[in-house]
Amino acid sequence: MSSSTQKVRIIGGTLRRTPLPVIDVPGLRPTPDRVRETLFNWVHHLWQGQYADKAVLDLFAGTGALGFEAASRGAYHVQLVESNPIALQNLRMVRDKLNLPQVRIHNHDALLVLRRMDASRFDLIMLDPPFDTPLLEKATPFLSNILKAGGLVYIESNQPQLLPEEEFELIRSSRAGMVYFHLFERKA
Repeated sequence: MSSSTQKVRIIGGTLRRTPLPVIDVPGLRPTPDRVRETLFNWVHHLWQGQYADKAVLDLFAGTGALGFEAASRGAYHVQLVESNPIALQNLRMVRDKLNLPQVRIHNHDALLVLRRMDASRFDLIMLDPPFDTPLLEKATPFLSNILKAGGLVYIESNQPQLLPEEEFELIRSSRAGMVYFHLFERKA
């Protein structure tokens, strides 16, 4: 497995401080610790720290930092989607090493997974695709089919993002360096 020595750490929950290897894969850019901390502070506030009944989708998993963070905080179901075989192998190794049976890993193209997910309902969907690709624009039309009413959508991008106002409300947004990140809530 091609791997670098770079690591990110899980910042909260039962696996706090657990290092996650960052492998050398084109387009892989793990969410910085500071951004993940801010995101999960927002989510923690909105959910009053209750993760036990939450289902989470990390659609462009990469290192899995976002999904493993949700699992560490107690989400009962975390689905990671990744198509790169090296990143996929790394995700499975980390899940097995940390003994996280609630984490399911899908080896597919994210858009194909979205097309097949008509009955799934998630409380939080995290979208952090490789920058400078059309993946974000192609993924967002599927959100209302798989997100519960009142569910949250996290988007990380190299530019500000919007979702249709008639269906989604922007709850929080911020920027860290060249990374813009947003949390939207699906209107009930």
